[in-house]
Amino acid sequence: MEITKKYINELTYKIVGACIEVHRIVGPGLYEEVYHKCLEREFYLLGINYKSELQIPLIYKELKIDCKVKCDFLIEDSIVLELKSVSEIHPIHKAQTMNYMNLLKVPKSILINFNVYNLYHEGTETFVNKNFERLT
Repeated sequence: MEITKKYINELTYKIVGACIEVHRIVGPGLYEEVYHKCLEREFYLLGINYKSELQIPLIYKELKIDCKVKCDFLIEDSIVLELKSVSEIHPIHKAQTMNYMNLLKVPKSILINFNVYNLYHEGTETFVNKNFERLT
């Protein structure tokens, strides 16, 4: 499968749709782990390949640093999905999500906050980087 902007955008639509479905069924106000487990099931049912709790390698000045940097999901080796269940998203949450995207060298990341009433309008932010801009 060739990675194109169209492919990434269609995959984004499926991922956000899966998050909306989980939110519709279980609602806001639960722990992040609940949404994570439900999304694993939803992605399985939709046939979406993912890596859960992926440890991200961190290279600093040509040395691999032994530390625990993990993203919630890497979807189809193309999109980072970071989950939150917080009263509000802070700039540090956005920075974390964008850092994971850049460390993994993928073109897009999605930050989802399940602790809202309307997930689509209040709880979803997407980010792209130069890797996305280079896609056709």
